[in-house]
Amino acid sequence: MRKSIVFLTVLFTAFLSAQTKTDSITLNPQKQLNAAQRLLSGNYASAVTMGAYGEMLYNQPEGDNGELDVQRLVLLMGYRFNDKTQFVTEIELEHVEEVFVEQAFVNYNVANNVNLRGGLMLVPMGIINEFHEPTTFNGTERPAMDNAIVPTTWRELGIGVSGRFNNISLGYQAYVFNGFKSTLADGEGGISGVLQGSNGLRGGRQKGIKSTIDSPTLSTKFDYYGIPGLRLGLSTYFGKTQAADEIETVEGANIGISMLGLDARYAYDRFTARGQFIHASLSDTDEYNALTGADLGSALQGWYVEGAFNLLPIQNEQKLFAFVRYEMYDTHASTAGSLLENEAYDRTDVTTGLTYHLAPGVVLKGDYQFRSNADDNSDVQDRLNFGIGVWF
Repeated sequence: MRKSIVFLTVLFTAFLSAQTKTDSITLNPQKQLNAAQRLLSGNYASAVTMGAYGEMLYNQPEGDNGELDVQRLVLLMGYRFNDKTQFVTEIELEHVEEVFVEQAFVNYNVANNVNLRGGLMLVPMGIINEFHEPTTFNGTERPAMDNAIVPTTWRELGIGVSGRFNNISLGYQAYVFNGFKSTLADGEGGISGVLQGSNGLRGGRQKGIKSTIDSPTLSTKFDYYGIPGLRLGLSTYFGKTQAADEIETVEGANIGISMLGLDARYAYDRFTARGQFIHASLSDTDEYNALTGADLGSALQGWYVEGAFNLLPIQNEQKLFAFVRYEMYDTHASTAGSLLENEAYDRTDVTTGLTYHLAPGVVLKGDYQFRSNADDNSDVQDRLNFGIGVWF
């Protein structure tokens, strides 16, 4: 608890020392690009483009040992075949020992407002799943609801269209993907489930690794940017999970998913804010739990709101944001059949801290998280976090 008091004292002192002069800030959500968008939109002299982003973190739970980790290092590569056709890929190394392909897709510009895309792509749900580079968000860790419910980083193989109509300030994306994997044959005549109550759909991400598909899913995203400083998003995802060939017809092997996301980002002078709401309705979870012995909920829901203020004069290249984020997320928002709601899955996190942009593309972060859930008997640890992030 002593660490909590010291950290909050430092934060409060920083607030008191803030200068009041205001001007426009550069972190405008209307102009913010993620890594793939930057590679696609850049006017580079060479056909080959490269970049990277990475995070090195320190997590200190109250009353426990701390952990140091190179959480991720992502190598970005793009190639322009001609003015219309480009290829983008991201190679991710997690915790120094795991290697994944995070994205790998071809983008073909059909017209000014229409692009065809195919390959391994991010599912456009919420904010963080598309904008997760460390300099684009406050907090050492990504919002917990994006890990448990969205679940970031969520990418699958598919094909679709994207573009924007600037005359009506509307961006759009629509893709057909393979879905989550739900069940596996254990080789001994049994069936095991990969979806669980604690983290919902997260265990079913296929990530382009020998992905199975028996029915496609549909994902859409619409972004409105017609109001200065404001960006509003609406995301949808519909479909069924995928089971291995030999068990796809077994009752309870698959579930249906309907997911809706709303998000908003706002910037004015030195103030920024963002918020997000995600609801996922899952069908046939009673049969799925009976077949696999899992405790998957029939509804997942979460939301957060966040406000931040730049404590440095706006003319500075450097920026120091003090922020507070409040989030609630429940992977047992409802349950089906005889399964009782687990109150430990109904969680609340309050995160407050500082985000110091040392230079464009370099960020230092420190925050404290007050973590709790609805189960009075569970032991949830508050946590102190520090991190270094880069993106170029």
